[in-house]
Amino acid sequence: MDMVTLLPFAAFAGIAIGVWAIFSMFGDKGSRATERLDELRDPGLRNKQKGKKQGIGGVLEAAAPALSKALQPKTELEQNQLRIRLSNAGYHNPTASQLYLAIKFSMLLFGALFGGGLGMLLYGPTQNGYTTIVLAAGAGFYLPELILKLMISSRQQKIFLSLPDALDLLVVCVEAGLGLDAALRRVADELGDSATEIAGEFNLCLMQLNMGRARRDVLHDLGVRTGVDDVKSLVAILIQADKFGASIAQALRVQSDAMRVKRRQIAEEKAQKTAVQMLFPMVLFIFPGIFVVLVGPAAIKMSQPAVRSQLSALSPQPSAHRDQSRMTLPQLPVSMASKPCWNSV
Repeated sequence: MDMVTLLPFAAFAGIAIGVWAIFSMFGDKGSRATERLDELRDPGLRNKQKGKKQGIGGVLEAAAPALSKALQPKTELEQNQLRIRLSNAGYHNPTASQLYLAIKFSMLLFGALFGGGLGMLLYGPTQNGYTTIVLAAGAGFYLPELILKLMISSRQQKIFLSLPDALDLLVVCVEAGLGLDAALRRVADELGDSATEIAGEFNLCLMQLNMGRARRDVLHDLGVRTGVDDVKSLVAILIQADKFGASIAQALRVQSDAMRVKRRQIAEEKAQKTAVQMLFPMVLFIFPGIFVVLVGPAAIKMSQPAVRSQLSALSPQPSAHRDQSRMTLPQLPVSMASKPCWNSV
């Protein structure tokens, strides 16, 4: 079997592995508590989940270390940075970094196989074909990185927009006499449907506090996990207030007002940029249509004389033979024409 025949099958295998890995990483986001509640409702569900894990999850967990081995970070600092980035995207599972690297390596192989098949079919074993392989492999390698950046940006934007409302609820709960832990639990319950990101982070903080971790460490991890500057400043204020015994409600109110002012300033900045950003679409798409509607009829009227002159210049002139054939003979007098020829004889 030659290379051209083998490459489509290899490309199909790479596509299947890549799609399977992506759905395995990003598709199942159910919580452990929900799984346990479902198991209590249906005792036979545990065996089903166990069989499913042995069938698909077990194979993926077994293949992930081998696939991610080539891309494992060399230093502990790089490993921590990768874990922080995955936490910023909302993936706190300890095996998330391993699965991410496995997906990245699978996409590299898929890009190389797909680019190789496409390049060999279009260009053959030439320089263009090899260039297609390299470009496709690079695109497959950096595609998970791009998706991760988009997920981090989207999640941080949602947390930034929902944080002022969460702080207002915290202020109300603290002023009502609740402690910080109880206030966090109340806010997480209230924002569970409208702001799932910040509610999930608060629930994770409560779980860590219940496990006995120090509040200072829990709040510090909250700022690191989210990666939002406003959350980091809020964490610093709460740590200082807890350390020196200051009023937490007053600190939260000041932080909430500052965040609302910042959000208003960002909205005003975007509104000021709108005029400049609309200039390019107007020049490229709107103004040409307006010019066609306004100047088009006048241009047609002005071009009609020139078009007529050109058409008359291009029209064929009558030839001399046709002019001579059209010449009429001189007419004889009526008296001469009426005499018969035999009278002259």
